[in-house]
Amino acid sequence: MATVINMPRLSDTMTDGTVATWLKKVGDTIKEGDILAEIETDKATMEFESFNAGVLLHIGIQEGETAPVDSLLAIIGKEGEDITSLISNGSTLKSQEEKPDSKEAESLEKAEQKSEESSKPETQNSKPATIPAGVKVITMPRLSDTMTTGTVATWLKKVGDEVKEGDILAEIETDKATMEFESFNSGTLLFIGINEGETAPVDSVLAIIGPAGTDISGIAENYGKAETVADLKTEKVEESKDVISNSNLPTSNSNDRIFASPLAKQIAKDKGIQLSQVKGSGENGRIVKSDVENFTTSAPVSTQTIQPTTQNPQPTTAQTFVPAGEQFSEKIPNSTMRKVIAKRLSESIFTAPHFYLTIEVAMDEAMKSRATINTIPDTKVSFNDMVIKACAMALKKHLKVNSQWSDEAITINHHINIGVAVAVEDGLVVPVLKFADQMSLSQIGGNVKDLAGRAKIKKLQPTEMDGSTFTVSNLGMFGITEFTSIINQPNSAILSVGAIVEKPVVKNGQIVVGNTMKVTLACDHRTVDGATGAQFLQTLRTFLENPVTMLA
Repeated sequence: MATVINMPRLSDTMTDGTVATWLKKVGDTIKEGDILAEIETDKATMEFESFNAGVLLHIGIQEGETAPVDSLLAIIGKEGEDITSLISNGSTLKSQEEKPDSKEAESLEKAEQKSEESSKPETQNSKPATIPAGVKVITMPRLSDTMTTGTVATWLKKVGDEVKEGDILAEIETDKATMEFESFNSGTLLFIGINEGETAPVDSVLAIIGPAGTDISGIAENYGKAETVADLKTEKVEESKDVISNSNLPTSNSNDRIFASPLAKQIAKDKGIQLSQVKGSGENGRIVKSDVENFTTSAPVSTQTIQPTTQNPQPTTAQTFVPAGEQFSEKIPNSTMRKVIAKRLSESIFTAPHFYLTIEVAMDEAMKSRATINTIPDTKVSFNDMVIKACAMALKKHLKVNSQWSDEAITINHHINIGVAVAVEDGLVVPVLKFADQMSLSQIGGNVKDLAGRAKIKKLQPTEMDGSTFTVSNLGMFGITEFTSIINQPNSAILSVGAIVEKPVVKNGQIVVGNTMKVTLACDHRTVDGATGAQFLQTLRTFLENPVTMLA
């Protein structure tokens, strides 16, 4: 069965996209993972890959044309397959009559013949072959450049609800963040294709919106889903009960759904607040950040729920009893983020020949400079901020370290975008400081604090995690004195920063107490040679041991 590919939503603010270049033409054989086209969004031009295999039967948006998100972009299926009904569904799309491809023309001619032969009165059991007027098929959006699948964390609408343009339909978990997905259409939610907790590939049918009472059974069947609206309503009631009973978040004893934003959930979790006790001020009673922050309990909390030994009390959960001496293990399903981390780091370590260079930096002057800077009101600079600033300035002098490898060429980046590794609950994310060399220490400090804070509550936007040219990973705050990191490709290097250690050092022939810090540079030997990496570290040491030079 042919698969309809819609214009993807490649950024959280994208409402339409422009096809910059088609890399495939009608009649070409498509493999899963092939790049179909380059699509220009409101923020960048991105490669759009196929998640289906087959023959490209139809192109709905020509090069240079702009169309709304979810417009029919292409159709992939078997050669000679009848796609007339699928093409006619996209009423806003242009036919390719001006310059028809010979293979497509042949395919369409066969389709028209079949259509004429089958244009007879419908039987009692037949189902609609085309999408009725006003009905829109919503697919799983591609919310980041590395996203291949998405998980529906929460549905904020249910089948039968009225939906207005701009309403939040669902919260979708990508490989990098949990993001709110808003509707670009108005109508009634007629169908839900991916239930809460389920994961599906990008472009899978997420929902169908249209006029109330519209028969969508034929459409659902077209996409491999033939449940009726009545069946879906029953299914959603049962499914929602299961989701609530299995949730780790505080809930009430009833089966009522609790609608809350991811940030509100995290704050409630940290404060030990039961969301069932909080009144929401958002759309349809949805609980938002301010509701939780302004919440005050009307009665004392039972002392049985207080855990004074933990800094952030967590809701009590049932513990599995394991008798002494018995073996016990449990499986934790891999999150989308965990799977992507595993894939990307494996690709990096097995494709890029790593080598490591370590130096020890005297940090006495850096400690004095930081103490002086932090006496300025409303200014807070960390040692990590100083390392980032020093790296940015050193990269300007050693651009080969700020490069990217490809089979065709080595790309030398003259812009300095430094990724800062941040540990989050599910793994690791790398928000990016764009043009870090042009920032002051205080600007770096403020931006890092903001990005790291939002990373931990999954509120970073995909564009804030794209485009790094170099990465810094710091485990010094955990007491780690020295370690190595895997390069965050397509970067050519990553700097691992250890803790500052007070120890005996030799100065001017005398043993004195000093403060030192070890840093290790992991380099991709395809782009960075040993001498190049060593020269970069020498420059980095100069900046860190003489912080005044970073202010020049």
